[in-house]
Amino acid sequence: MSQPILTSSAQIKKIAVIYGGNSAEREVSLNSGKAIAKGLTSAGFDVVLFDTKELELSILKSENIELVFIALHGRGGEDGCVQGALEYLGIPYTGSGVLGSALSMDKIRSKQIFKALNLPTAPFVIVRKDNFDHTVLSGVLNELNGKVMVKPANEGSSIGMAVADSVEQLADALTEAFCFDDEVLVEAWINGPEYTVTILGTEALPVVHMETPREFYDYEAKYQSTTTRYHCPCHLSIQETKEIQSLALAAFKATGATGWGRVDVMRNQQGQWQLLEVNTVPGMTETSLVPKAAKVHGLDFSQLVTRIVELSRIN
Repeated sequence: MSQPILTSSAQIKKIAVIYGGNSAEREVSLNSGKAIAKGLTSAGFDVVLFDTKELELSILKSENIELVFIALHGRGGEDGCVQGALEYLGIPYTGSGVLGSALSMDKIRSKQIFKALNLPTAPFVIVRKDNFDHTVLSGVLNELNGKVMVKPANEGSSIGMAVADSVEQLADALTEAFCFDDEVLVEAWINGPEYTVTILGTEALPVVHMETPREFYDYEAKYQSTTTRYHCPCHLSIQETKEIQSLALAAFKATGATGWGRVDVMRNQQGQWQLLEVNTVPGMTETSLVPKAAKVHGLDFSQLVTRIVELSRIN
């Protein structure tokens, strides 16, 4: 069903920020939800924090909630599940709909879509738990140039991810990844800088370049390290900036994402852009990547969350 967007935040007064949940990203979600609630309150909204681990969604109807701001990261919140439940309840919500959320969350399906649309993305192999065969691992490494990134298909925040450049390392990485998902994406290693592009509606915001001394931008680099550096504006030329923003918008549209989100991109040693993934409920603490880009764009945190409300889906 086609979903129009709100034209004015004045139409909405009482907002529930749903956060927490049961996913592996619960702690990140709790931090995002609290920051969003603070920003919305500053903007004049009546805000209720709603931890889905503790409360049933049906309560939202009796509380006369006019809009749900989804701050649930990972499974249950970013994969179309809560979006479908809210549509069934007839409650408007922020961000992508059911299909856009589900496709964006699934790293394998989104990569397949990128490939089908000739959008640049690193070569990959899919490994499934139900027919996992150690004897093929040498061939997988050879096919992907000897070094790979292992990613559970439906986790975020780099959870369950690992680098491998030997059969033994790949076997261990896959065994760990299977603890999180039955399907695992094995992607050719990209030896280059990583960037992210925030999308608000149909607009791409200033590009952020992430720099870490760690082997890759993992969970620790994102949330715990004091050595990770963020550059926004980044060092890209005007032409390069336009290229990566255009690519991010194309990827966002390709997976059916709408409203707001973030697209992660790397650049390989040949200078080519390589799409990683689309995030439909990215981190939203006041020091997260989306607020960093919004600030350079001229939006403070309160204005940013208000804009997301304005872009929200109504039934």
